[in-house]
Amino acid sequence: MTTHTHNTAPILLIGGTGKTGRRVAERLRALGRPVRTGSRSTGIPFVWEDESTWEAALDGVSAAYVTYYPDLAFPGATEAVGRLAAFAVARGVRRLVLLAGRGEEGAVAGEDALKASGCDWTVVRAGWFNQNFSESFFLDPVRSGELVLPAGDAVEPFVDAGDIADVVVAALTDDRHIGRTYELSGPRPLSFHDVARELSAATGRTVTYVPVGADDYRAALREAGEPEQFADLFTLITDGRNAAPVHGVREVLGREPKDFTDYAKEAAATGVWDA
Repeated sequence: MTTHTHNTAPILLIGGTGKTGRRVAERLRALGRPVRTGSRSTGIPFVWEDESTWEAALDGVSAAYVTYYPDLAFPGATEAVGRLAAFAVARGVRRLVLLAGRGEEGAVAGEDALKASGCDWTVVRAGWFNQNFSESFFLDPVRSGELVLPAGDAVEPFVDAGDIADVVVAALTDDRHIGRTYELSGPRPLSFHDVARELSAATGRTVTYVPVGADDYRAALREAGEPEQFADLFTLITDGRNAAPVHGVREVLGREPKDFTDYAKEAAATGVWDA
């Protein structure tokens, strides 16, 4: 039973300025729920590497959405998430919703570390986001008209960050989701060749996909000053483990997930891809 106090105490969103966190914040505020955004730059900062920031960030909150940047499978994430969860529970914050990666063995240790705290947990495992093409990693390549990636002809049922946010909000505000793990994807598998065609149609200009080897991609990441581990995340696509769509969005929300074509049309209308 959700009490009135829980409705007036803020919900902490770790990574609340990110792709899913920002959308979770908008949705919670629309429901009249107070939100505390935890990131390096917020009034009450939250920094994973600086545990002295955790106390103030968690003070008086009823629940927390936990996202780990750059990825839950990266070195150090399991330990940090485990420590944070124990820290939260010790301060009376029992309700924790964790964003994890679909098919990521490395992330499962982080899920287990969170659960070991004894919190009331929900795990949301998401595949690759549609918004990777419009809000981060692949935005500049789409603008320049060329996606150079180590994905071969493999497919991924890309999931929309809005659908992830809707599931997270349900988990944060409804006790029926305690102790559940939900796997989220979009409605259909797409190769990067398909993605390039969809983006070309949505933007009205040519976007091409150029498959490269993993070593070449690592070298490009190094040169760009990005973590080389990003290259490892492509194995989640290339080995086919996540190729089939899953039905977590429908399970939680009772509706179908957003299709990539609709995402691409909406994103193009914002002008984000205008060269």
